[in-house]
Amino acid sequence: MILKPFFTYTGGKYRLARRYPEPVYDTIIEPFAGAAGYALRYPERKVLLIDLDPQVATLWEYLIAASPSDIRALPLYDGTWGSTDELVWLSEGERMVIRGWLNKGYFGKSPSKWMRSGEYPTQFWGEEMRERVAQQVPVIKHWKIIHGSYEQAPSIWATWFIDPPYEVAGKTYIHGSGALDFSALGDWCRRRLGQVIVCENVGAKWLPFEPFVSSHAMVGSGRSGRSEEAVWVQEL
Repeated sequence: MILKPFFTYTGGKYRLARRYPEPVYDTIIEPFAGAAGYALRYPERKVLLIDLDPQVATLWEYLIAASPSDIRALPLYDGTWGSTDELVWLSEGERMVIRGWLNKGYFGKSPSKWMRSGEYPTQFWGEEMRERVAQQVPVIKHWKIIHGSYEQAPSIWATWFIDPPYEVAGKTYIHGSGALDFSALGDWCRRRLGQVIVCENVGAKWLPFEPFVSSHAMVGSGRSGRSEEAVWVQEL
């Protein structure tokens, strides 16, 4: 069974995940989890997610614990509230589920103009998206999430899917590349046990990356709408 995304997240690898090597170990670890685009393709495996962003960690904690009825009880956007802060009867995790679909790629508290337009009802928070999440949460009950640094990952044999904020393109994240020591991260990646898949852009030097694929990316100031992806793979 392949799951669909539980929320949107900039830089997510859901669409590209099928092109990376399939996992050869029963355990998958994503130390920069985000929306867990790789693990979603193999949800029956033992999955350990790690993320430094408290919003991401809170959302995954809630999703792993939630029941379908919990999700189906979440309110839909009816135009009477402008921010999820107004939904004071909801927990932070519940609000985060809704926030994951009010905008594309980030956790905005208010619905984007695209959502408010009503022209894309199946792409934002609505009945269809709520039902998708409700049907999928039972599948991830065995997953685990750690709120913290990649360095907190256990030293075990696993398939490691490592997708950090890219050295150049990842500077705009809240916990972006500016706070990472890429030399140390490269050494850490080399010491992982098992199958190691590391993502970056072409041109990165902190591991001997190889060109992988040209993919769609965000368009904007300094962005061409394409991302030249690179990958480094190690198998022990």
